[in-house]
Amino acid sequence: MNDHDRGPQDLIKLTHDKLSAGAVSEDVLCASCGAVSMFIGTTRNTFEGKKVVQLEYEAYIPMAESQLKKIFSEIRERWSTVRHICVHHRLGVVPVTEASVIIAISSPHRSESLEAVAYCINALKASVPIWKKEVYETEDSTWKENKECLWAEGVLK
Repeated sequence: MNDHDRGPQDLIKLTHDKLSAGAVSEDVLCASCGAVSMFIGTTRNTFEGKKVVQLEYEAYIPMAESQLKKIFSEIRERWSTVRHICVHHRLGVVPVTEASVIIAISSPHRSESLEAVAYCINALKASVPIWKKEVYETEDSTWKENKECLWAEGVLK
């Protein structure tokens, strides 16, 4: 199917497989769009002075997919020119330097796709039930709460 036959697409993939920025970018390419904006969140090797060796992600998949669909609807309401939206999030073990999440959004012009990508990652961290555990070199680990989470202390009043 060529691009002209394809209407706007909302693509979600929650997987234990390694993520590919190229694949996510390809999923949102569009002949009528001059912009593809992306965010790639990777595992860093330190947090508050502790050496991180990997992250581990768990998700309640049906609810995560439902929340992502709501975020996509919000994006389409705010930025009507957004064409395609794609979010891939890795589950399970994610080693240092590998991607945990990749978001790509296409639109005719860059401002809409850049703003929509920023909105998407912030909304994802605030409302999607995906949990992260940091595993440290000392073999200690800590389940992390995103400061943006709606259920975090002080966010809901």
